[in-house]
Amino acid sequence: MKTAGARDTLKVVGIRADPPIPARPDPAALLSALPIPMLLLDRANRFRFVNHAAEQFLGISAAQLSQLSLADLVPSDNPIFQLIEQVRSGDLTISDHDMTLESPRLHKTAITVQGAPLPEEPGSVVLVMQDSSAARALDRQLTFRSAARSVTGMAAILAHEVKNPLSGIRGAAQLLESSVTAADRELTVLIRDEADRIRDLVDRMEAFGEKPIERGAVNIHRVLEHVRLLAQTGFAASIRFSEIYDPSLPHVYGNRDQLVQVLLNLVKNAAESIVGADHIYGEIVLMTAFQQGMRLAVPGSDHRMHLPLVVSVRDNGPGIPEDIRPNLFDPFVSSKATGSGLGLALVAKIINDHGGLVEVDDRPGRTEFRLHLPMMVEDPTD
Repeated sequence: MKTAGARDTLKVVGIRADPPIPARPDPAALLSALPIPMLLLDRANRFRFVNHAAEQFLGISAAQLSQLSLADLVPSDNPIFQLIEQVRSGDLTISDHDMTLESPRLHKTAITVQGAPLPEEPGSVVLVMQDSSAARALDRQLTFRSAARSVTGMAAILAHEVKNPLSGIRGAAQLLESSVTAADRELTVLIRDEADRIRDLVDRMEAFGEKPIERGAVNIHRVLEHVRLLAQTGFAASIRFSEIYDPSLPHVYGNRDQLVQVLLNLVKNAAESIVGADHIYGEIVLMTAFQQGMRLAVPGSDHRMHLPLVVSVRDNGPGIPEDIRPNLFDPFVSSKATGSGLGLALVAKIINDHGGLVEVDDRPGRTEFRLHLPMMVEDPTD
């Protein structure tokens, strides 16, 4: 029985309210967050939507693209337009690989393009673009490793089997030189000089040996400055140098002397390309940048090396001959009549030993070698 003024109480046991239903995310926000370039074209191939990755890929902001059509970026005879029409006419999803998008405003090679219709908007086409050059670079890196291993074995054989008899041949030529006529002396000098040339070649190949490298913190800008001074006081005295550096770049985790050798080889090749083409306004551009996202497996382990440091050597020479481009880093491949073809093979080998990656972007009038290198990370336990 209740008394006057008593307060009724109600105790609810075992009843839980359902969690609130989360709000549906904005589809445009989801697409913008994707790391893959994605864009939407209307019937007239005008840009209706581009995500952030597409802006970076095309190098044009979404606001600018909204005023353009695809024909403003690439010529109308580009195969991408045929792909788009096939998507529209067949209402199909179509993929094409190894495409090139080239114009004064755009230069993209080895591109995979996927096109799909948008049922809600007849005539509209969704395009997804992926740059396959990084994957190709990784494939080439595996090839470089195999090539380096083959040269390593060859170097060991040559050093053991060739250098000893070569010394005997050279010594015999020197002995003959003092006891023959002047006409025959020219032949002994020729034998000695050729023996020296072969010895020098073997010495260069010994650089491919499997020796562990000592690594530490390397200021890559000081390395580049050293290489530039060497070049400008010697083989590149008539060539203008430009430097585009990221001053906040961390130290490279590498071997200074080997990095000097790599960059000196690249700069020397660039200079020879310019001089060989009698280029009046020859220029070599040295660049550094910080780029997130690149990782590469370390040979022989499960560890993946982070490669955020990019060092580039670019020249305005005639470019790489098409016939040697696929095998550019193979040993004994050279476009120079007197070249040994070991310079770029050694570059690939040293960068591979650093756990890095070499990329080449080549077109007439512009050749760029990009080195992706690991940065020095301080041990938090120190």
